[in-house]
Amino acid sequence: MTHLIAVLAGDGIGPEVTAAAQQVLEAMNLDLRFEDAPVGGAAYDAAGHPLPPATLALARKADAILFGAVGDPRHDMLMRELRPEQAILGLRKELGLFANLRPARLFEGLEDASALKPDIARAIDLVIVRELTGDVYFGLKSRGTTAEGLREGRDLMRYDEAEVARIARVGFETARRRGGRLCSVDKANVLETSQLWRDVVIEVAADYPDIALTHMYVDNASMQMVRDPGQFDVIVTGNLFGDILSDQASMCAGSIGMLPSAALNGTGKGLYEPIHGSAPDIAGQGRANPCAAILSAAMLLRHSLGMAEPADRIERAVAQAIAGGARTGDLGGALSTQAMTHSVLARIG
Repeated sequence: MTHLIAVLAGDGIGPEVTAAAQQVLEAMNLDLRFEDAPVGGAAYDAAGHPLPPATLALARKADAILFGAVGDPRHDMLMRELRPEQAILGLRKELGLFANLRPARLFEGLEDASALKPDIARAIDLVIVRELTGDVYFGLKSRGTTAEGLREGRDLMRYDEAEVARIARVGFETARRRGGRLCSVDKANVLETSQLWRDVVIEVAADYPDIALTHMYVDNASMQMVRDPGQFDVIVTGNLFGDILSDQASMCAGSIGMLPSAALNGTGKGLYEPIHGSAPDIAGQGRANPCAAILSAAMLLRHSLGMAEPADRIERAVAQAIAGGARTGDLGGALSTQAMTHSVLARIG
């Protein structure tokens, strides 16, 4: 069976790292077919919209989506609904991609690249399960004026119990496949949304008596991730908090250029992307670290296509390349994007 992979490279360094990930997938000699489509700022330039109908149609019919990055300062003055970032929000909403898995671990050899002391950094090996289709990102938004004539903005933070329960189950199932520990992160001491979150997570926990559940406020979780990241196995949290904590985890693990992600809809459809964004300041210079995109391709094989063995091979190849001294600039080295990719390909054999 041939699997169709939609390649949505996007903006900035997106095309460079996505090309590297595709190279690695092609080297695996699997039955994959790739089809490209524009997205983000590139799509706006080509079709007048960051998520054109043809791109969405390809994403719908594909077995999985390999995504690069969106974001271009040239489009910052557009209306919000036409900005490049609306493409990824639109794909999450239209495809029902509600569960975001963001693994973070320190690869052997990157201890000095971490913002933490090496003995603390070595302990990081966690997965952040982030809810993707609710919270303030998708709540009602408005701009207005106060009675005193001051400009104000409003963003509604909201979740219903069904949304919380389904992401909680993803968190519990992920913990069951790992170390059996789940930490639910919220701000229940201040936010009613978070109190509902905590109540529902506790209710769902009754179906998972084998999983050790703890709760932590997001400010404390941020501190604890720096103080003792090894205490975390799986973290489940909302959209806003998950966005912030996963970027923090990337610096604990050495570089944002090392962290992959999977956005899943619960039925096998997934969008796979590095978490680093479009990095327009280095776009087109061959300096981008392709590892996060390559590791995202491994997640694509594992979660959407059920190909665990090839996924393991890719992850081992990245680990061996890093252990062998391969480094791009963000990791303190001087390898180009393509040279780093070749280093990984050499380990795949």
